[in-house]
Amino acid sequence: MSEDVLILAIESSCDETAAAVVRNGREVLSNIISSQIDLHTLYGGVVPEIASRKHIEKINQVIEEALAKAGVTLNDITAIGVTYGPGLVGALLVGVAEAKSIAYAAGKPLVGVHHIEGHVSANFIEHPDLEPPFVCLIVSGGHTHLVIVKDYGEFEIIGRTRDDAAGEAFDKVARAVGLGYPGGPKVDKAAKDGNKHAVEFPRAKIEGAPYDFSFSGLKSAVLNYINHANMMGEEIYVPDLAASFQNAVVESLVTRAVAAAKEYGYHKVALAGGVASNTALRQAMEEACSQEGLKLYYPSPIFCTDNAAMIGVAAYYEYQKGSRAGWDLNAVPNLKLGER
Repeated sequence: MSEDVLILAIESSCDETAAAVVRNGREVLSNIISSQIDLHTLYGGVVPEIASRKHIEKINQVIEEALAKAGVTLNDITAIGVTYGPGLVGALLVGVAEAKSIAYAAGKPLVGVHHIEGHVSANFIEHPDLEPPFVCLIVSGGHTHLVIVKDYGEFEIIGRTRDDAAGEAFDKVARAVGLGYPGGPKVDKAAKDGNKHAVEFPRAKIEGAPYDFSFSGLKSAVLNYINHANMMGEEIYVPDLAASFQNAVVESLVTRAVAAAKEYGYHKVALAGGVASNTALRQAMEEACSQEGLKLYYPSPIFCTDNAAMIGVAAYYEYQKGSRAGWDLNAVPNLKLGER
């Protein structure tokens, strides 16, 4: 094992306490996730204080389990990788403090990882043929970006949301129609029984910024539709509403990603982030990429949601570039993509 680079990775940016062991940047030896979803469902969304406390309870357990499942000890580990932003500050601090403590006690290098770079890196786990450069559409609860992945850990942002992230819009619409939390999977499921052309909701275009996104107007249009129906005493067929809303989001995402790949001359397109597991988005992207002769990549659903394996992959490439964090590494809740 001395020739292999083994990364112990820790992820605690939101409501999943996760640890993983990744070998040589591509092979996941273990990927342990302790989800708090049932806890936060009671409140209709993530409660930061509760998330932080739960991370403290679970973090040692998931790390021990990750090492045991991988069949390694801390002595075998080459470096410790940890998410330090963006995310909930209290949640991030738990992971960062844990990683620093382990790295210091075990005498191992520490590598700080950008959470969104982790999501992009999730694509490398199951696709050995995928290497930069390529276009990546990053879609999650807090982020919607269209980027060119120029090299490992090197990004050029060509589009971003001007207001709500796509995942955020999913959550708000799900709450408005009574589907509950988490919104993304529940809208996706309801939409399967609906007609995506039942209601034609608006698709925002931003003048002078063809690859930027805006979902605030779409969200408002859905809420207005619901309010109007309620005022008129009309019954809303939720699957139709869910399918129509989802179709508007998916169309906005797919058209921009494919257009960017063509304009910038890239033949590989990847999806990343929690919303990348949305079945309608995957299907629409596959159809569009197939028509345009583009190769599409996306991670399995387990690697789309927050996990530590993706952090381990990103940490490996940072480690190989010589990136090391000091003992002053801190949580940066509003860390922008490309910032260090």
